[in-house]
Amino acid sequence: MHIGQVAARTGLSLRTIRHYEEVGLVVPSARTRGGFRLYTEADVARLMVIRRMKPLGFTLGEMGELLAITDRLDAGIDAAERQALLARLGRFEQAAADRCQALRTQLSQAEEFAADLRRRAGQLTGEPA
Repeated sequence: MHIGQVAARTGLSLRTIRHYEEVGLVVPSARTRGGFRLYTEADVARLMVIRRMKPLGFTLGEMGELLAITDRLDAGIDAAERQALLARLGRFEQAAADRCQALRTQLSQAEEFAADLRRRAGQLTGEPA
């Protein structure tokens, strides 16, 4: 599929997808004779991993590391390497869980603040909150 279709499927801009290509996170699987990028479902899946990591504050380097781990796990590797990679994957899982919890706390605080503002506005206008 072309980059525009990938952008529509992933919710990422064309510029963002091109940037991820420039930094090596995703590479189009092929190009047309005219030089247009062509992506596969696997490429879209990689972009979705990146898209999900971004709001959790993972760096491009961390995204690349996680993608490298999953690439190696998908390859034929020996048991010792697999165990080491699974341990690294587990650290990413824990980091994601920790960041989700921090975001929940932040959201709760933001909701309390918004409720306080609604109450205050209601008091000033005489409307129920």
